[in-house]
Amino acid sequence: MRKQFVTTTERLLDEDERVVVLLGDIGVFAFRNAFKKHPQRVLNIGILEQATVSVAAGLAKEGFIPLFHSIAPFVVERAFEQIKVDFGYQQLGGNFVSVGGSYDYAALGCSHHCPGDVSLMQAVPGVEIIVPGHPSELDALMSQTYASGHPTYYRLSERSNRSALPVTFGKAEVIRSGKGPTVVTVGPFLDRVLEALDGTDATILYYTTVTPFDASTLQQHAGDGRILCVEPFYEGTLTASITQALRGKRIALSSMGVPRQFLTSYGHADYHDRACGLLPADIRARYDELLHV
Repeated sequence: MRKQFVTTTERLLDEDERVVVLLGDIGVFAFRNAFKKHPQRVLNIGILEQATVSVAAGLAKEGFIPLFHSIAPFVVERAFEQIKVDFGYQQLGGNFVSVGGSYDYAALGCSHHCPGDVSLMQAVPGVEIIVPGHPSELDALMSQTYASGHPTYYRLSERSNRSALPVTFGKAEVIRSGKGPTVVTVGPFLDRVLEALDGTDATILYYTTVTPFDASTLQQHAGDGRILCVEPFYEGTLTASITQALRGKRIALSSMGVPRQFLTSYGHADYHDRACGLLPADIRARYDELLHV
């Protein structure tokens, strides 16, 4: 997905002279061709994330379209106040592209974990949040939104689904419709949900835009109100969006995601999936619980 990000960004640099790329000493080698081709619009600011966001806001005030990239905890948690005040409060447009959210870089320890990025970004009014599940989906969604005039957060993952879908910003995809509970899932978790629910009669909704949340599609496919949300960040992150979408309706909502506790182990992402209970077998067990509600 990071390779696609570079390819898409190089294309946007060629097509739109307003695009300016700011790097936080991450992905610098991958952008080596862009540095040569657009030396005035591709800059490595270094490990100065808070200052970089403020520089990006200044560029946005002058009519440019800034795009800032680094690892998730450095883009969101370290520079959150600047995102809130410089972009949110001033209602400026800009793009924040992270990689490694939740625990893709588990081997580097807790300092590089970031399962709370989407929760934080949801707290800034006007922010758009995109979680693609495949490199081609990133290309489509970034092309649709990079100049939206809003602060837009793209959460890239080191893992992706096997196939891309023809996704549209702000719109959920109905993967299948059944008579069982409705399963809401996001980005790179689609494949494991499909594996878990093989042979069931579940309705499966796939979201690549988290904010704004497509309430209409959920309302149309909520069935009898039994909802399982399988999310690749902190569990319960989408609870407010789902309950607001289904307000006035009796629902039984069960959420699966990264537990709200510090993960003190290292290892790799698959190890953490197992420890967090996010394997297909775990998803199937939670779905089966809902069948008896």
